[in-house]
This record gives sequence, C-alpha cells and structure tokens, in this order.
Amino acid sequence: MTPAELSRTVLRSVRGAVAERELSVPVPARIVVQAPPRPGCGDYASNVALQLAQQAGRPAREVAEILRRRLAGSAGIARVEIAGPGFLNFTLGDGASAGLVADVLARGERYGQAPESGAATGAGPGRIVETPASPAGDWARARASVVGEVLDRLGRAAAKPQRPADAQEHELARLVARLGTDEARWVLLRPAAHDPVRAPQRPVQHEDNPRFRVQYAHARARAMVRNAGELGFVGEPGDVTTADAGHGDVQVLQALEGRLAAYPTVVATAARRCAPDRVVRHLEVTADAYLRWQEEFWPLPVGEQKPLAVHRARVALAEATGTVLGNGLRLLGISAPEHV
Repeated sequence: MTPAELSRTVLRSVRGAVAERELSVPVPARIVVQAPPRPGCGDYASNVALQLAQQAGRPAREVAEILRRRLAGSAGIARVEIAGPGFLNFTLGDGASAGLVADVLARGERYGQAPESGAATGAGPGRIVETPASPAGDWARARASVVGEVLDRLGRAAAKPQRPADAQEHELARLVARLGTDEARWVLLRPAAHDPVRAPQRPVQHEDNPRFRVQYAHARARAMVRNAGELGFVGEPGDVTTADAGHGDVQVLQALEGRLAAYPTVVATAARRCAPDRVVRHLEVTADAYLRWQEEFWPLPVGEQKPLAVHRARVALAEATGTVLGNGLRLLGISAPEHV
C-alpha cells in the first residue's frame, strides 16, 4: 500500500462515517498521511481526527476511535492505533514496502513532481497559499535568483521574489566563482526565509557537508544498482528483511521508507509555502536514513552467496532512494552524480 492508497482508504472511512451518521462533518477533499515523528509509531500517521473534531463537536480521540474501527481489517493495514490527543498511527501489512518501492520506480522522474504532489496549483480546501518573503541580508540578490528558479519548477512562478535581474546574476556569479554551482545553490536554498545565508570560504567534499552527503548517498544508491547488474541481477520490489541475507534494525528500514513516502508531500508543502528549504532538509534526512539502512541491510550478496529475492528487493529499495534523491537534487538545480 502506497501513501496515496492509504490516504484514499482513510478518506473512504470518513465518507462512510458521514454517510452512516457517525460523524456530522464536511468530507475533506484529501487526507494527509506521513511518516510518524519518531520510530516505533507505525509506518504512517495522520491527524485527520484532530482536524475533524472541532467540526464534529466531539473529542478528537472519540473521532479517532470511530475511524479506527472502520479502518481495522482494511486490506494492506495490519494495525491502527490511537496516539496522544487523537493521532492515528498505521502499521501496514506484508507487501506495503514493496508497494511503495514499486510506486517510486514506476513514476521515476515524475515521482514528487509538482503536478503529482499538488504543488502546481497549491490551493485546495482549507489551505492557505503563501507568498515568499523577500530575502534580506548577505547574498540576498543571489538567493532571490535561485529561489525564483526553484519556484518556477514548483509551479509558483508568479510568487517568486522580484529583484533586478542584473544585480541578482552578478551576485550569484560571484558566489559560484567562490564555491562552485552546486555548493552555491545549496547554501542559498538551505536556510529558511527568515534565516541568514552562511556561505563557507570554500566547498568541502566531506560527509560533514550536507550537500556532499546527499550527493554521496545518491551516488552510493546508483552504484548498488550498477553492481547488481554486474552480478547478473536487477532490483525487484519485495521483502527486504529476510534473515538469509542479514536482518538489520527494522526501525532503520521504516525511517528510510517514511522519507521516501513523504517526498511528494514535502514538495507540495514547499510549493504552497514558497519554501524550497523544506526540500533541502528533506533530502538531508533521506540521505542519512539511506546510509544507515545500507549499513544495516547490505543490498548485495557477500562472498560466494547467490543473489536471492531479498537482494533483489534491497537493490530495488536502493534504486528507489536514488530516484528520490536525484529528483530532489534536480528540482533544486543541483547535480545528481552517478559517481563521487
């Protein structure tokens, strides 16, 4: 089950509760599900009950319980739990991970693009589409230039900050000459709108540098796909936890899958709020999650071991991660290297 499928399943449960008069609320146009805030809280979470509670005139946990009963036993959902003031936490059944990976690979470069994520239109029921703050401080002109480019790609061309083009290009050229294109764009896009740009004196090709770490993780993921091909097999979505190939920490796996699943929502939010920095930070945590996962769940056969179904599944997950990281880097106008 993909996040989109889970969202539709939850939405059907709300429609059913309204139709049978368990809830008296307007049915929302869509429901957001995303990775939980911390490991151990299931595969996905939603605050839909908290959103509906005020309209229903009932406590959020009571609304959550109505939806939990309707969702229990749904195909692809192993468990639904209520947490805190009324969050719904979902643990998916067998095949959920494979469905996510298959979805990413099927969409390829389209995964998370503005038309799919809803970013191009931005607006929707109950949503406020924001306008960008005008960059200020050091490198403000250069920042306005690269933010404007990314907003174009996000379908928010009309919202991009307006500054004299010549001044923008001159300042950006100075920073590129100092840091190189990739590092210059990263340091300009990474801060939130109200935060200052902190440009280093020179680029550092080291894992302490978040931009390098994201590009390195992308290159490592792509290398796994190439190495599998050299060994005579290709990735195929499936179960990555089989003990025959070594079984790592499942929470590490869940963290990576949650980042991949959340990418389209992050892109949509970045577009709606005119905040490319959200994409930058999401790529950083995705890269970190992938590098931890790769250590825990080594994708390739070791020694004389023959490729198993679990190796094909892990290579497919590595390929899906490379797809998400590559899509995000290209969205930001930063190279996605095959080798580092």
